[in-house]
Amino acid sequence: MRKLFITLGLLCFCAASFAQGDWEPLFNGKNLKGWKKLNGAAEYRIEDGAIVGVSRVNTPNTFLCTDKTYGDFILELSFKVDEGLNSGVQFRSNSKPDYRNGQVHGYQYEIDPSARAWSGGIYDEGRRGWLYPMTKNPCAQKAFKPGEWNKLRIEAIGDRIRTWLNGIPTADILDNADAAGFIALQVHGIGDNAAMEGKTVRWKNIRICTTDLETEKMPEICCLPQINCIPNTISEREAAQGWTLLWDGKTTDGWRGAKRADFPPSGWEIRNDMLCVQKSDGRESANGGDIVTTRKYKDFELVADFEITEGANSGIKYFVDPDMNKGEGSAIGCEFQILDDQRHPDAKLGVKGNRKLGSLYDLIPAPDNKPFRPGQFNTARIVVKGNHVEHWLNDVKLIEYDRNNQEWNALVAYSKYRDWPNFGNSESGYILLQDHGDEVHFKNIKIRELK
Repeated sequence: MRKLFITLGLLCFCAASFAQGDWEPLFNGKNLKGWKKLNGAAEYRIEDGAIVGVSRVNTPNTFLCTDKTYGDFILELSFKVDEGLNSGVQFRSNSKPDYRNGQVHGYQYEIDPSARAWSGGIYDEGRRGWLYPMTKNPCAQKAFKPGEWNKLRIEAIGDRIRTWLNGIPTADILDNADAAGFIALQVHGIGDNAAMEGKTVRWKNIRICTTDLETEKMPEICCLPQINCIPNTISEREAAQGWTLLWDGKTTDGWRGAKRADFPPSGWEIRNDMLCVQKSDGRESANGGDIVTTRKYKDFELVADFEITEGANSGIKYFVDPDMNKGEGSAIGCEFQILDDQRHPDAKLGVKGNRKLGSLYDLIPAPDNKPFRPGQFNTARIVVKGNHVEHWLNDVKLIEYDRNNQEWNALVAYSKYRDWPNFGNSESGYILLQDHGDEVHFKNIKIRELK
């Protein structure tokens, strides 16, 4: 770890030594000329050549925004934050009357002095939520210096966004949601917590470069995990790792009805980069019906982003054999349960919560403290290596199990699958998206086959 940090630091030093771009200050050190306050009522003042944001109770997130907007740029500044006060730096952000009455939304560089230590991660404020949580890059979580000045760097060039904290690379994403917007300094809302009132976050040495960015940008850091946020695409790095799209985002190619040779003519729709199960009467596979891949998969890693509407039920199944159930109901297979645990009655059925979100349906329960984000897209991950299987949700492993053994067969014998011969023990099978009569959205369905 220490060698990695030294190497990354040297790369950052070398890049800075050959800087060619023209930098300009965004803050004159004396007043807030060129800035305006939006949304909340927190205070911003000037002290010792720094902008000081002061938290206030009973006001929402407050943003001090540049009057100018910026597209491609490199931004650097220093910040210092009091313990317990979350903050952030917005970039390529906007405030529009027709979007939530002017709520600031867009990319945010996270400033997080808490034990979670997600400083340097990328959050989509007021919209999609986390794009790059620091669970993706845990080695950089020690870069933040509590109680001290920290140096931030953001590179936003085309669809590529990279961040640094104190010279350590923290995040790397591909995204095309916003090409330009203002830069803003955030004082996070504290609700009615009077003990947090008066906490401060400070910013100074704020400068930006908008020219010669190719020569000014940092070298490539191949060991830094990259997240592709552009819907239904495969990046160069993903392709090199063996990932392919299981759904192309535009057509029904590669999928068919679980109990028919073609894709269902109704019950499913492609809308706004999403593959959507349409709302019906809540019955299992009774409207458009389940859909399955047109080929089987053996050892693989599958990821899929899903969004559930209120009270919805669905699932992602694998090792599916459509011939096992040609009657009513869903096709049979192992299932990553997708469910609104708070509102759907199925969450209270089964044994010890084994029908809740992320569980191996009716067999192995997922923990209750799983990292589910209500009202947002969440990422399901299923990993199959021989007889070993894992369920993940938003980069957190929920369960793992082994099949084709005595323990597995005993588990199946006490489940609803007891009457299905050799359930879950097939070497390969189809992958299925379930129609359970509720509206559910899928996108970014990707797979890589493991050797």
